[in-house]
Formats: sequence, structure tokens, C-alpha cells
Amino acid sequence: MTDYWVRLNGDFYQDLGLPVDVDEKRIKSRFRRLYGTPDKAVSPEDHANAEIFFVKLKSAQDTLTDPAKRFAYERFGPDMLHWQHVSSIRDYISVGLQAAAPLYAGSALVMIILSIVGYLQWGRYTLPQWRYLVFMCLGLVEYHTLTRPYWSPFLAKVLNPLLTILTSHPPLLPFQFLTLAHKAVFTFFIALGQLSPLFAPKDQPVSSSTSGFDEQQLQRLEQLSMSTEVETGRLLTLEMAPVVGDEAGQNDMKGKVREWLVQNTIRADPEVRDAIGRFMHKRRAGAPVGAR
Repeated sequence: MTDYWVRLNGDFYQDLGLPVDVDEKRIKSRFRRLYGTPDKAVSPEDHANAEIFFVKLKSAQDTLTDPAKRFAYERFGPDMLHWQHVSSIRDYISVGLQAAAPLYAGSALVMIILSIVGYLQWGRYTLPQWRYLVFMCLGLVEYHTLTRPYWSPFLAKVLNPLLTILTSHPPLLPFQFLTLAHKAVFTFFIALGQLSPLFAPKDQPVSSSTSGFDEQQLQRLEQLSMSTEVETGRLLTLEMAPVVGDEAGQNDMKGKVREWLVQNTIRADPEVRDAIGRFMHKRRAGAPVGAR
């Protein structure tokens, strides 16, 4: 999908119908041939489209005939047309790197947060930092592509020749190559996140931090159980305080407690209620009509 949009948007070389290694003289000649006068460029009745066509071709010519702008366009794409107060290659590189920095900083922060909360679990026992290594490699590739006066050797000598020989795909410019690389890396991360349960080992080692955390939880539960038992005994002692020394009162209270337990605990049990129901059903089976 990303490649489709890259091809749909095109680039200045495709607009002019020129190869990527064209020289300045041929660019100007091509512009004059394509546009010439408005009447030759498009039909006279479509003046608005003629103006758009002229602006697009003029922007392509002005950008590709200026060495600094051509360098910036090939590496940063049409976004560089909106940058202000830049004139040299150094200026374009500085602004371009500042524009790319938030993507890497934000993505690294998101990965760190997801690792802390335990979302990025798969692969941490085999190669704990593989995601960061892949992301770092992408950053190094982009930095090399953006700052060098020549195109990436992989792009110029491997990828573009293969595209030209095997497909009808036009050669990729550096900024188009980086766009596809960004999409491929993030798609790779998402795919691994979705498929990781299929590849995760069944018995993963339990880290010492996790076992220590479980032990602390058990100790807290044990302390809570002991404190609850002590508190229950204290409350029972307070309830029995009015009848201390009164044997009849104690027996009466024990009888009431026994009756409460029978009514609210034993008889409320589903199995007990079911057994009582079956017993009453059998008892009434042979009783005369009207008997209780």
C-alpha cells in the first residue's frame, strides 16, 4: 500500500520524464519542450489546469537545477519546499535531521514504556534488545542516506537496478526508499507482536524479580490472615464479655449461634437444600391427600 502511494505521488523526475542522473542543461531543455506556451501544454479551454501544470513543472525545474535544493529534495522529499531560511546543503541537512528526530525519540519512548508494562514479552529471553537493535540500524541507515553526498550503495547498485530489470517500477529516490523502510520496520514489529504467541516457548524461565514479587505477595497475605484471625478473636471476646461467669447466658448464646449457623450456613448450602427436598418429596409420596 505504501509503495502504491509513493508511485501515485510520483516525483519531479517522473513529472519531467527524465532519469535520476540527468544534468542541469537537459532539465531546462525538457522543461521548455514540455511546457513551451500554455496553448501547447494543455488545451486552451482548461486554463486552470494549465496553470497547475506550469507551477508543477516550474517547481521541478527550479528544484532540480539548484544543487542544494536537488540534494535536499532527493533525501527529504517535497517537504523541503516549505522550509524557510535554508540555502546550503548543510542547512537542509540540519533542518531535515531535526524533523526526523521526533519520530525516533517518540518511537523509542513508546517501546521502552511497552517493555516496562510487559507488553513486549516475546524474544526477551533470547535476544533482549533485538527491537532496539533493529530500530538503531534503521536510524543509522537513514542518517547515512540523508547526510552523504552520494546515494546509498544498496539503493543505487542493488535495489534500483533490480526494480528496473525485473519490474516496471521507476527507480526509487532516497526519500522514497526511507519511507518504505519506515513502513516495513513498523509493519514487521506489529506482525511479530501479533504472531509472537505462536512462536513463544511453552516453558519460559521465571525471572528472579518475578519470583521475588510473588514471595512478597505471599508474605503480605500471610500477615493479613494472621491479623484478621487476631481481630476476629478480639471481637468474639468482646461479644462474650456480657455473659462471662453466667453459664445459663453462655449456653443461651451458644444455642442462638448454633441456630444461626444452621439456618444461614448449613441449610443455605445447595447440596443440603437438595437433600432435604428429596427427603420431603419421598416422605409425601405415600401420604394421603391433604396430609402435611
